[in-house]
Amino acid sequence: MSERPILNDTKLGIVLITGSVFLLSVSDALVKLSNANFSMWQLYVARSLIAIPLLLLWIRYHQNPSWATTFSCNRWVLARSLALTLMWMAFYASLPYISLSLAALAIYTTPLFIALFTALALDEPVGGKRWLAVVLGFAGVLVILRPGGSEFSAVMLLPILAAVLYAVAAVLTRSKCASQKPLLMALNLNLCLLLVGAAALLCYRLIGSTDETGPSTFLSARWVTMQPHDWLLMAFLALLMVLVSTGVAKAYQVGPSTVIGAFDYAYLVFAVFWGFALFNEVPDAATVLGMCLIALSGVLVLR
Repeated sequence: MSERPILNDTKLGIVLITGSVFLLSVSDALVKLSNANFSMWQLYVARSLIAIPLLLLWIRYHQNPSWATTFSCNRWVLARSLALTLMWMAFYASLPYISLSLAALAIYTTPLFIALFTALALDEPVGGKRWLAVVLGFAGVLVILRPGGSEFSAVMLLPILAAVLYAVAAVLTRSKCASQKPLLMALNLNLCLLLVGAAALLCYRLIGSTDETGPSTFLSARWVTMQPHDWLLMAFLALLMVLVSTGVAKAYQVGPSTVIGAFDYAYLVFAVFWGFALFNEVPDAATVLGMCLIALSGVLVLR
């Protein structure tokens, strides 16, 4: 397969990432709302079982089906999918214990790691202003998390771990997967999620475990009987997954990682909104200050 040159369309990348993170915020809010009804592993399996046929239909009827012959098992695509799978494991594992807005704010240390990994792995210049923007954004997150304070919990580190993994995936998308079709990368990701979820459920069936109650139910590897409305929810989550995974992959392919990573911050606004509208999460003064620092970092990147 011949390598395509890395594309540069910053405006398209910004539109794609903003729309994708909005849909992602909707998906995450729905997952948090329903985490008492089924486990994370069941979510992986049920959602992917619907998303994979949707992706195959999209490839078959709206794109070139010969892509399948060039897809094979690209190790960088597989590495990207594994990083994103682990990212969602860490992020979803935190949702039963902390607020959606707090988890969102914690994961948005991502641009710091993107800038670091970009400087180490790519030839893209980061520049002093962008480093300043990254530092301001990271400072905003620290103000919000208040590490060492009485309200700080080790669970808050899970979204930061997710941020590191997301940054790895973003840089891999830009540096190693630029020649791959976004739909095929989305298909690979959903196959990875399906296999990981199925493996966890199978291990639970073989080894066995005691029933769990409370928030930990979402983290247990047991299959809960789903009602028709649960399958409708999974179908909607699958559609969102297809759109988000394709849009994010394309955004990081066509735009500079540090710029696209800065617009990833739009997720914070959407997550705080859903946190207020659905979970009565009202930001305190420190959270507002942190969000202002994060917004300022985004403005500096644009300039």
